[in-house]
Amino acid sequence: MSRIVVDVSGLHCPLPVLHTRKAVRGLPPGSELEVRATDPASVRDISLYCRNNDIELLTQREEDGVYIFELRTGG
Repeated sequence: MSRIVVDVSGLHCPLPVLHTRKAVRGLPPGSELEVRATDPASVRDISLYCRNNDIELLTQREEDGVYIFELRTGG
């Protein structure tokens, strides 16, 4: 299965987490996503979203102002 990339660069709170939620909806357990965001609030928002929705936050990093999150759906 290929990794899904959700690019929400340029969007501001709450849109990055809403687009992430939409992308996750309906994915089978174990699916992996990469979310790319530029809003600093996404660091907090994506982390909270994962904790509250059985999604594993595999890695989180920042590269040149882009926050990159690697997620795996639970289940």
